[in-house]
Amino acid sequence: MSPASASRREARYGRPAGGLNTLILIGALAGAGAGLALAAYGVTTPLAEAVLYAAKLVGTLFLDLLRMVLVPLVFASIVCGVASLGAHQRMQRVWRWTLGFFVASMLLSVAIGLTAANVFRPGEGMQLAMFAEATQNHQAQQLPFADYFARFLHGIFQNPFAALAQGDILAVVTVALVFGIALAGGGGRYPHLRRSMEELQQLALLVVGWIMWLAPLGVGALLLRLVATQDSGVLVSLAHFIAVVVGATLFHGVLVLPLLLYAVTGMTPWRFWHGARDALVMAFATSSSAATMPVALRCVSENLGVRREVGNFVIPLGATLNSDGTALYEGAAALFIARLAGIDLDLGAQLVIVFVAMLGAVGAPGIPSVGMLSMVLVLQSVGLPTEAIALLLPIDRILDTVRTAVNVEGDMIGSMVVDRLALAPVGDESRRTDA
Repeated sequence: MSPASASRREARYGRPAGGLNTLILIGALAGAGAGLALAAYGVTTPLAEAVLYAAKLVGTLFLDLLRMVLVPLVFASIVCGVASLGAHQRMQRVWRWTLGFFVASMLLSVAIGLTAANVFRPGEGMQLAMFAEATQNHQAQQLPFADYFARFLHGIFQNPFAALAQGDILAVVTVALVFGIALAGGGGRYPHLRRSMEELQQLALLVVGWIMWLAPLGVGALLLRLVATQDSGVLVSLAHFIAVVVGATLFHGVLVLPLLLYAVTGMTPWRFWHGARDALVMAFATSSSAATMPVALRCVSENLGVRREVGNFVIPLGATLNSDGTALYEGAAALFIARLAGIDLDLGAQLVIVFVAMLGAVGAPGIPSVGMLSMVLVLQSVGLPTEAIALLLPIDRILDTVRTAVNVEGDMIGSMVVDRLALAPVGDESRRTDA
């Protein structure tokens, strides 16, 4: 993805996000206020029952629309994201190191998110009756890990048409990954198929844009039911969750990624943050890695000494494939929602979250609010209630600022690591940028 195409995509899909986020916040506040008023009035009266029924209809419609577009968007996005690697065969060493760094950094970020959620345990003791149905439908069979792994493999390798028709998320992700690798390996032999996948992704994003304008009503309706029928202590748990996610994200961005950079290039964190400051501030302000891409490209090439051909490859690819902050957030959020639903996710289920959170970020456009769909993907993969996005969407804009800054930081550090490992001769110290 070139900076110009990213800007066009931002203009087409991301431009309304600021106004839409405001409307979502207004809808959330209105829904919460109406829920409090309904709780004070009494939820067993005929009027209250009618309002709750209408809210359930609106909230369910919103969620069903998201589920409708989820499978084609995830399939096309992953195929396009992985297939883009094949467009740079002259730089095989560069893209192999790039892919290796992206996988390693996202694995670290998801591990940090899950560890923080397991240690600090936001949502502990706050089971919500609204999610009771998910508890009943969740199959928490305790199997030996070997048996669980065998069942996991059997579940992800399925007939692709059956997986798409049934909406089996893990199988769809796996099929898309295999097709994307095949397209990347095929080089330019399948241009029409690749173009079709890109058009399917654009079409799905267009539909997502339409659905997102219903988000203020959908989130307001879901929150109305939640506040009217649940203990207000959930707000304390939500504040605890925000603190855990922000702390874990900052730990990854302030400590882990700079340590990786220093270990490979010898550049100090202070030198990096000084050179990357403009891009990090813009990422924090816009919550959009696509909008930040031109600034990130300028920072790494002019301030941080990255070769232009490396920066022009790694930064745009990272905006599509690499999302450390998002993967960390989704892992922690899944455990938070599981506790609210009264579901105990064992090691096997948490490994599924790691797998899906990483692949859910592959091909996702770097624009605000679309990341919500990958959150739905993660929740569905382990049988958690998608209604939980009523809790997550109102706080998403706050958390999105921090995680987008870490996403962009990961892309920039990745370009410097790749520049050092893929192109600099072994033992060449001239590329140590703080020398």
